[in-house]
This record gives sequence, C-alpha cells and structure tokens, in this order.
Amino acid sequence: MTKAIYTIGKMLTARAASHSDNLALIFPDSRQTYAELTAAATRWAKALAALGVERGDHVGILLPTCREFLEVYYGCALIGAVTVPVNARYQPGELAYLVHDASLRVLVTTGKVADSLDFGERLAAALPSLAGAENNAALTLPEAPALRQIICLEEQCAASLLPKSRALAMGDSITDADIAQMTDAVQPDDIGLILYTSGTTSNPKGCMISNRAMVGNSRNLGIRYEVTAHDKVWSPLPIYHIAGILPMTMIMDAGGAYLTVPYFDAGTALEMLERERATIAYPAFVTIMQDLISHERFKQTNLSSMRLMNSNFAVQPEWIKTAMIEAMPSIVHVGTYGLTEAAGTICTSRLDETLESRTTRLGVPLDEWEVRIVNVETGAECATGERGEICARGPNMLSGYFNAPEKTAESIRDGWLHTGDIGSFDENGTIMFHGRTKDMLKVGGENVAAAEIESVLQTHAAVKLAQVVGMPDDRYVEVPVAFVELSPDCTVEPEELIAHCQGRIANFKLPRAVHFVTAWPMSTSKIQKFRLREMLLEAGEPEG
Repeated sequence: MTKAIYTIGKMLTARAASHSDNLALIFPDSRQTYAELTAAATRWAKALAALGVERGDHVGILLPTCREFLEVYYGCALIGAVTVPVNARYQPGELAYLVHDASLRVLVTTGKVADSLDFGERLAAALPSLAGAENNAALTLPEAPALRQIICLEEQCAASLLPKSRALAMGDSITDADIAQMTDAVQPDDIGLILYTSGTTSNPKGCMISNRAMVGNSRNLGIRYEVTAHDKVWSPLPIYHIAGILPMTMIMDAGGAYLTVPYFDAGTALEMLERERATIAYPAFVTIMQDLISHERFKQTNLSSMRLMNSNFAVQPEWIKTAMIEAMPSIVHVGTYGLTEAAGTICTSRLDETLESRTTRLGVPLDEWEVRIVNVETGAECATGERGEICARGPNMLSGYFNAPEKTAESIRDGWLHTGDIGSFDENGTIMFHGRTKDMLKVGGENVAAAEIESVLQTHAAVKLAQVVGMPDDRYVEVPVAFVELSPDCTVEPEELIAHCQGRIANFKLPRAVHFVTAWPMSTSKIQKFRLREMLLEAGEPEG
C-alpha cells in the first residue's frame, strides 16, 4: 500500500490497481469490485466534467445509501470536485437552505424511493422556480444561483431534471486520459467534502474536510484496528454522515470490503453479517444496538467471523453492554469519541486495553491528534480526572466552515479545535465524554440544534417564545422537548404545535412533547435551560 497517497481519488485508483478483483462494496442485492467501482466512478467523473464541473466546484448528493451515491462520490473525487452529501431526511426548508448556502453547482438525486420519501417532491417544494425551468442542462434559479444541473437517476423525471442516461452520455466526449490528468492535479489540502452539521445557531454549518483529513484520519483508524484487505467492515450508518464515510474510507484504503444497507433493518443486518462473514462491525449508536439485540434472530445468528465491534458501551445503557458481551464474548469491543469537524474519530480504544477500559471509556487519541481538556472559563489545562472542554488539533481536523468565517474563528482558536464537548482523561490517558457546552441535543446519534427547533416553533402565530431542551430517552439517548410561552389571548394544543413543525424540520428533530409556561427561570439576563431540564427530570416522562 502506498502510504503517501492522501487524496480520495488517488486512493481509489491505487486500490483498483493493487486489488482490482477484490470486492469493494457489498449491498444486500449487489456487489462491486474495485475495478468495477472505479470504472463507474470514472463515468460519473466524465459526465460531471462534460457539464462543466471543475476542481473545487460543489456537487450535492441527495440520495439514500446506495451504490450510485458512492459512484458519484468517487467520481467527484477523481476530478477534484467537492462532494456535499445531503441528509436524506432533510425537509424542503432545510434542503433549500443547504442548496443555496453550499453554492451547489450540480445536485444528483432520484425520485420516489418509498411511500413516505419522494426526493422529487421535496426538491419541488424547496426550489419553487424549478417547475418553470426550461433548460435542464443550464438551470437559472433565483433561489439557487450557483445551481446549473440536477441529475436524476431515473429516466422518467421532471422536465427540469437531467436524466442520468443523458448526463452519462455527455461524458463520452471526455477521455480516460483527461480524467487521469484531473486526478493527478488534486492536492491533499484540497477540500474533498463539505458535511453539514447542526450547530448552536438555527441553521446547519458546512464542515470543510480536506482530502488529506478524510484519508489520513481513516487510515490512522485502520492502523489502530489492524485492518487489512481480508477484512469486511459492516456499517448500517447513512453514507451522508461522517460516521458512515469514515469506516468506508478506512476499509477501502486497505483494499477490503465495505458492507452496508440502504436503510437499517435488524433482520436484514443480522442475515448480512452472517452470510458475508463480516469481521468488523460499526453500529456505534444506541438505537441500532438495541434493535440488533432485541431482534428474534439475534441469538441464532452466527457471528463467529466477527473480531471487532465499535460498540461505544461507555455511553450505552448497561443492559446493552451486558447482552452484547454475553452474546459475543470473543469480540473486541471498542469505544470511540469523535465529531464531524474531526473527519470522524479523534479517540478510540487500543486493542490491547482491558475489557473494563474498552467498555467504560472512549479510548486514546489516534496518531496525528493532540488532545487536551481545558477549563471552559480560563482555558487552563485540566488535571487528570477533571472535567473540561475537549480541544484537539492535527492535520485531519476541518479546514473551516464554508462561507462562515465567524463560526470558524469561534471554533478554531490558536490552531486548536474547540469541540464544545465536556470530557476528562483518566490516569491511563483514556478519554470520557460527559456532555456538551453548546446548546445541542444528540438524538439517536444525530446532532440537533435546539435553536433550529425553537425558530420553527416561533413561526406559529400563538407562540411568543419557545425553548427546547433534551429529555433522556432509553432509545435515542435524548429527545427534544419544548417549553412554550404563548402570545397574549392565544390558546393552542401541544399536538398542533408539533404538527406545525412537521414538514419544516426532519422528523427526528420534532419535539416529543410541549409544555406551556407563563414565566421562565432566569439568571440575570438569560433563561436557565438547566432548570427546565430539571423540571422534566423531576416530572419523569414528558407529557404533551
């Protein structure tokens, strides 16, 4: 393996040269070798180049996890375009914001993929002027001034969308040599991805991840886990999420196989793990672990091929840890701490740590990361065992937030990434996560800004002020709960406010309950959200 390679496109072509016949991608109903994946990615690279996409241009992908997603992703990488994965659960308002904010040059999507999921309908609602567009090869939309084409995987699609077949045919004018030249021009410091993640403001922010960061961090994770071309990594995590992209890049850098699914179903997952003899599993989040353990097939599934699982037991309910270890005593379970801004993982367990350490802590820094815990108020480094903000630096951190220098300056200070997470180191140098300094929720593994939900609630005529906090939840770790002060002489039912949010924000962001207040717990000038949380905890399960 050529360790000097630090661009996503060159990593793929190197694997196609050294492991051409090895399986690269395995889905429940299809599989591709490295040679086949590279050939498909090259076709997309040619199509994008023929459409005028240049190195540094932004290409959005609005698709569920599927083979075409990765073909487009690597096609972008081959010509130095920046991939902008779009959360498949985004509603029209969120989608419209991202398309504009990210300055998308091209968007690749599809139509209806399920009874409740039609990307065509969401696009039409997000981009109202799309319906009147006359030239699908050269769009001019006032709400998305940079967007020139929307490519649809389906042949039958709206007239304003460019069918995949036509786009690929346009690429026939581009040669393999042209693409190879473009691939060689890409530099490690070039941005490879912009991943949108919720922050402390009402709108998500785009993390710019360089080629070097994505490949380098994934490689270091593979070194820690002793990954080889013989490994098969299973991950059910959506590929538009850093937690899906990271293990995929890790195994492809090694020439092994990446196993995934369009959507998570515990029965399908267990059948796939057994049939394909996966060696590494990356379920990571509590909701997935719960569904696997609770499925009737779990106890009968042969998982003897598995050697390692990213289980994160330190932040899982105790019953999950107990059930998993009893069912799979020979598997090495590891814990992990990371975030999108760090191209995924910052810390993870060493394989030679004790079981106690690997299941109650979240590991030690990967190669190339420096991590320290600092006092939130003074910035002084904390002593062992003392809690403070987790700060990290290294070549694999984000390059900044796209189109948001003020947010970049807020998060990256003196070369250190201030994560906004509270953590501590023990005497062995292993880290533990204790919560967030930022006003954020973590719903089933997804970052959710309380301000985003609050801003939507406050568009209802009856709402004077809304505040959202997290309520502990056995399945999702925490869920949003809203406190609302009504405008004078207004009345409204909690269910109406929740319904008001539907279609405006993704379903996982919807408040699970609404409580009405007439006065807020205040400090000198700010609402004390921690007191709102205490009220919920004292009351037990929230009631709408």
